[in-house]
Amino acid sequence: MAGLLSRLALLTTAALATAVAGCGERPSASSADSDKPIRIGISLPLTGDFSQPGTQAKRGYEVWVNMVNAKGGLLGRQVELKITDDASNQDTVVADYTRLITQDKVDLLLGTFSSLLNYPASAVAEKNGMLYVEPAGGAPRMFERGFKYLIYAQPATAPKQADVMLDWVESLAADQRPKTAAYPTQDDPFTRPVIETLQAGLEALGVRTVYSTVYPPDATNFQTIASALAARKPDLVAQGAVFEDGVGLVRSLKQLGFSPKVLFQTSAPSNAGQYSDGVGAANTEGVFYTVSWNEKAKTPLNGDFVAAYGKAYGGETPAEDAADAFAAAQVLQAAVEAVGRIDQKALADWLHANSVDTILGKLNWDETGAPQSQFLLAQWQRGKVEIVLPADRATTTTVIHPKPGWQ
Repeated sequence: MAGLLSRLALLTTAALATAVAGCGERPSASSADSDKPIRIGISLPLTGDFSQPGTQAKRGYEVWVNMVNAKGGLLGRQVELKITDDASNQDTVVADYTRLITQDKVDLLLGTFSSLLNYPASAVAEKNGMLYVEPAGGAPRMFERGFKYLIYAQPATAPKQADVMLDWVESLAADQRPKTAAYPTQDDPFTRPVIETLQAGLEALGVRTVYSTVYPPDATNFQTIASALAARKPDLVAQGAVFEDGVGLVRSLKQLGFSPKVLFQTSAPSNAGQYSDGVGAANTEGVFYTVSWNEKAKTPLNGDFVAAYGKAYGGETPAEDAADAFAAAQVLQAAVEAVGRIDQKALADWLHANSVDTILGKLNWDETGAPQSQFLLAQWQRGKVEIVLPADRATTTTVIHPKPGWQ
């Protein structure tokens, strides 16, 4: 973890050095711009390691802009998205946001995907005095820099994401609780805090750790990890997975015939049909994950978002990453409409002082831009995703435990 965070710190220094033009507070938009479209700059990983969630984020942003423009735009102006591909590369994302700000002179910014990319990208925005609303980047280090323009548009940061999973384990009768657990996680600044916090919490509940490992982001072969798990037979496996690695571990465990009583993964199971297709529909049964959003939620515009997404993308159900991007755009929209002008400092100040109703629920932030709400505990059941906790947002009272064997 220390090596990765050091690399992030160096990247931020590089980002600050690169973003030398246009530094300082950005002026408000002038009246001369009133008949021009509002341009929002975004860099996304449309290729490379994060291309799957990056593409979903692009879809979420595009559904939002189409819905907003159909209702007259922002401040009476149509909205245009200028989206570039950072290829899942930290140097490229720095160059992209620098160019969007200093050369393209976009009016507003929305964030990219992952803490690894948002860490340096947000430093470019901060140096240039521009509001930066990110849809995915909950690593603790994001919020330790004293930034004034950073806002994270999810319910909670990474260390808090697994709290609801801990609540579920603690609610079990003593004879139903897992006795042992294993913790494989990708070396990612988002997944690691989730798994490390969950491990500490479960150990405090008396769940003994029998295996823990960190694998590189480009890992594709999970036979070694799966073999170690099969040998130790933990009751609970908690994996810090982004997407392909989550699918890969399930496939490897299936080949070895080991199925834990409880399987928790981070982001991977939230990728809707892509996850189900990857592991096989029957093998999703009983898998837990924490999630920011659910398509059945009765939150403002959620039904409209799900319908618009399905219409645009062949009837597909939105993935969580698409919903998070849509919510980030909702947050930006709320600030612009409340302030009534494009004034970067005023927009940031308004968000720090107010809450916003989104398709994820009500979001609010502390002075660092960290959100102060709670994730949902989801479980795949009969080929669909159900919310099992917290009780007031649950879509079912049934919890599958133990998880069925692989099919």
